[in-house]
Amino acid sequence: MLNMVFLINSWLSSFNQPGLCITMAVLLHYFLLAAFTWMCLESVHFYSALVKVFNVYVPKYILKCCIAGWGIPAIVIILVLIINKDFYGNGSHSESNPYSNFCWIQDNIVFYISVVAYFFFIFLTNTAMFITVLLQIHSVKTRTQKRSRFWKR
Repeated sequence: MLNMVFLINSWLSSFNQPGLCITMAVLLHYFLLAAFTWMCLESVHFYSALVKVFNVYVPKYILKCCIAGWGIPAIVIILVLIINKDFYGNGSHSESNPYSNFCWIQDNIVFYISVVAYFFFIFLTNTAMFITVLLQIHSVKTRTQKRSRFWKR
């Protein structure tokens, strides 16, 4: 959906309909945040599968992942819309090219908080999960090599 909304965004912004443009900007923002959130959920799942191997049963795990994966971005979008729906709009990147319009976040502060900071938090979480999984794999490998040497003797 992110790719589809991104591809039709410029075309729909050429109609100069503010409501349509706000809708496209909201959808683009939502699906971008949803993609980041699902990426984070994948790293948490990776962590639970490889590090917390035992006692990881979570009742209704998929439902909880879906609520987090689709709900957290929705909360961010709703907060931005409650504060001011005019944060979304049609921004032209070039005056000489009328087809360069794109419906997106118009306020830099909102962009940095709701996209860049969000991505940075997800990136830090994924990095932490990745390092933890690598350390776990390394410790398992080390233990296996020690046992192997012991049994060879």
